Amino acid sequence: MKPNTTFLYKADPVRGRAWAEVFRRRAPELDFRVWPDIGDPARVRFLAAWEPPGDIATRFPNLKLLLSSGAGVDQIDFAALPPDLPVVRMVEPGIIRGMVEYVTHAVLDLHRDMPAYRRQQQAAEWQPLQVKPANERRVGVLGLGSLGQAVLAHLLPFGFDCAGWSRSRHAIDGVSCHAGADELGDFLRRTDILVCLLPLTDATRGLLNASLFARLPAGAALVHVGRGPQLVADDLIAALDAGRLSEAVLDVTAPEPLPCEHRLWRHPRISITPHIASMTQPATAAEVVLENLRRFEAGEPMVGLVDRTRGY
Repeated sequence: MKPNTTFLYKADPVRGRAWAEVFRRRAPELDFRVWPDIGDPARVRFLAAWEPPGDIATRFPNLKLLLSSGAGVDQIDFAALPPDLPVVRMVEPGIIRGMVEYVTHAVLDLHRDMPAYRRQQQAAEWQPLQVKPANERRVGVLGLGSLGQAVLAHLLPFGFDCAGWSRSRHAIDGVSCHAGADELGDFLRRTDILVCLLPLTDATRGLLNASLFARLPAGAALVHVGRGPQLVADDLIAALDAGRLSEAVLDVTAPEPLPCEHRLWRHPRISITPHIASMTQPATAAEVVLENLRRFEAGEPMVGLVDRTRGY
């Protein structure tokens, strides 16, 4: 690293302290600082943030790299950034492991009718339901990035009939892969449990709506772990009330936190968690960032580099 270089961290301060310890051991030559202690702004070459500060170009004239402290970048206003500033999203093992755990739990919970049994328990009803073999349950994952592929890899051993959809073509062993708008309908028609892992872009905002739900088999279920604005809440409630959908598991909502008076809270066929499906693990995240800094300095491709034309 160049001398007199500052790495500035602007996110959760508790995690920041964990990052600082890793940097102290692995890159002692870097001046690691946690916002708002920025030191000399002219020395800040690297910034890790969930939400970057305003006037980033004038505030940090020598900034060379912006790193998102989370897996998403939809919270970043790219129009406010210098057009040539590289932006890197977080791709680290802790985020992937957490998402795999959450989605696997949700899919198995839905597959084995646990929401129905919880409702039966509240009514003191003892009514066994016919168990459906996993190979007769069709799971479909929207989004085939690192998270989507990891989720599918862990669902396949249960025997589920797995498919995936993404904007661009993928090939995954054991998975029926669909791509582009022309193949979305076929993907939806064969999906009993739909998992949304798409990034938030202009194209995915409001995607989970009445039109999409109508193309799923009657009684399909939804696991939404993408971004809140992708879901039209009123359309979800209408689909559940009409029996078009049977259950929904939501880890993301719009807005967040979800207001206490919102109808989603009280629907008997909706389960809600407060955006906890996966969380960045400080120690491994710092290691990933240091590797990307090494790649940046060496002129090598960085992991998670954002394509601004796609928004992820």
